[in-house]
Amino acid sequence: MVSSKNLYRIERDSMGPVKVPKEAYYGAQTQRAVENFPISSWRFGRELLYALGLLKHASAKANLELGLLGKKIARAIEQASQEVMEGRWDEQFVVDIFQTGSGTSTNMNANEVIANRANEILGSERGAYAPVHPNDHVNLGPRRLSSDKNSCQP
Repeated sequence: MVSSKNLYRIERDSMGPVKVPKEAYYGAQTQRAVENFPISSWRFGRELLYALGLLKHASAKANLELGLLGKKIARAIEQASQEVMEGRWDEQFVVDIFQTGSGTSTNMNANEVIANRANEILGSERGAYAPVHPNDHVNLGPRRLSSDKNSCQP
């Protein structure tokens, strides 16, 4: 018999603890979106996932040039984003295509996957969010350009 402790890790966000599959690269906010919006079981296509990886890759490069990210963190985000662009983590994008809001759940899915992969690249574990955090590093952007920096879809 396999213990559920071996199948899940506990992550915490502003709403409290949530069980996330241990092998998942996504995290708490993505897990909540999956649980809260089980509408169609349709997922986003390769083209959008490529675009999300490209967006996060370009943002990391720009944030490095602006001095907002250190080189080690920026390079790890760039590598993880490149892997998203290549389709290596497509199965980790589990949010239903039909969701509330302006794509926040999809954006957070990308942020969490990239942060967890970047942390692995840097020798950390999934779910630790150190040294790379999904919001503080992967989603870093100039707040003055947008009233909602957590939305990335048209």
